[in-house]
Amino acid sequence: MTYIELINDVLIRLRETTVATSGQTTYSTLIGKFVNDAKRQVEDAFSWNVLGTTVTLTTVAATYSYSLTGAGQKFQVMDVINTTSNVGMKNISFVEMNRYQNLVPTTNGIPQYYAFDGVDASGDTKVTLYPRPDGVYSILFSLTVPQATLSSDATSVLVSDALVAQNAYAKALVERGEDGGLSSSEAYQLYRSMLSDAIALEATRYPENQEFVAI
Repeated sequence: MTYIELINDVLIRLRETTVATSGQTTYSTLIGKFVNDAKRQVEDAFSWNVLGTTVTLTTVAATYSYSLTGAGQKFQVMDVINTTSNVGMKNISFVEMNRYQNLVPTTNGIPQYYAFDGVDASGDTKVTLYPRPDGVYSILFSLTVPQATLSSDATSVLVSDALVAQNAYAKALVERGEDGGLSSSEAYQLYRSMLSDAIALEATRYPENQEFVAI
């Protein structure tokens, strides 16, 4: 569903008049806020495959700090590999990386380790590599990145539109109060059940989601 279709779906559930644009009325604007809140809540619930993306870093000799352009700050790392050298990159702690980079002697070579360190002026997360690259390498970050906030009426939501609509409907019921229809708690419980089913179904397709490691 598109953004405007989601808003109208929720309005219909509330027995309200549908709109042509998201900002047509103050109430449709409010429902739009609930839709975006619901979208983010669904996105945060699981590493949905539909949100998967790859950010490629192309290194420059002696430069060891890079930005994950477009990844923002709220993402999940699925895998990181150095495809130039056929090396699986390992995530290490900030403290360990800080000592590698600042205690002499530092090492230049094939990047094998990474650590996250701050954000750039665009709000994208920065990553530090070690050893410091001694040439050009392609580092592929396979990430799960949330979709940008819906603003254009024609933008389609990536995660399940049924989950987003049900969650937004529950939020709208909380704001409006009981009116003889479905209660907000019942609507939210239905959303939780739908979410659980969706996660269980998607998890069956990815073995890594079925692995449990004793700590």
